[in-house]
Amino acid sequence: MRRLNGSLIAGLALVVTAGALAFPVWSYADRSGTGQANMAAGTVNTQWGPLTASDRDLIIRVRLAGLWELPAAEQAMQRSDSATVKEAADHLIVGHKDLDERVRTVANQLGVELPNQPNPQQQAWLQQMSNATDDQYDRTWANLLRSAHGKIFPAIGQVRNGTQNTLVRQLASDTNQTVLDHITFLEATGEVDFDAIANGTI
Repeated sequence: MRRLNGSLIAGLALVVTAGALAFPVWSYADRSGTGQANMAAGTVNTQWGPLTASDRDLIIRVRLAGLWELPAAEQAMQRSDSATVKEAADHLIVGHKDLDERVRTVANQLGVELPNQPNPQQQAWLQQMSNATDDQYDRTWANLLRSAHGKIFPAIGQVRNGTQNTLVRQLASDTNQTVLDHITFLEATGEVDFDAIANGTI
C-alpha cells in the first residue's frame, strides 16, 4: 500500500512539474509586448517569407486606421470651413482608400483576418469629433488625427526594418509614405497642439 501511494505521489509530481514547465510556452506565446522571442512563437511560414505576430499586428492596425480615419476625413469635408483642414482631409481620403485596398489584398494572400469596424478607442475619437462645437471642431479633428498618426509611425518603421516577409515589407513602406504625407498636411492646418500631444493629454 505504501509502495502504491509512493508511486502515485511520484506520478502526480511529474504531471505537476510538466504542467508548470509547459505553462510559459502556451500562456505567453503570440502575445504583444512579451519580447521578440515570444513574438516569434506565433511565426508561420508563407511563400513570401515568415509572417510574425508583429507583421500581423501591423496589417490589422493599417486596416483599423482606415476604418476610422476615412469617416473622420469625410466628416471634416462636410463640417470644416478651413481650406487647409479640407486639404488634409482630402489627403486622408485618397491615402486610406489606396492603403485599404492594399491591406485587404495582403491580408487575403497571407490569411490574416481583418476587423470590419473601428476599435472602441477609435469609435470614441469619432464621437469626440462629432461632439465638438463648430469653433473647436478643426482643432479637435487635427489633434486627434495627428496624435494617432504619431503613435503608429514608430511601429511601421520597426516592422519595415525587421520583417522578412516581402508583402509586409512593401505594405509597411507604402504605409510609411502615406502616414508621413498625412502628418505633413495635418501639421499644415495650424490646428495641432504639439504640447498636448507630447504630454499625452490627447
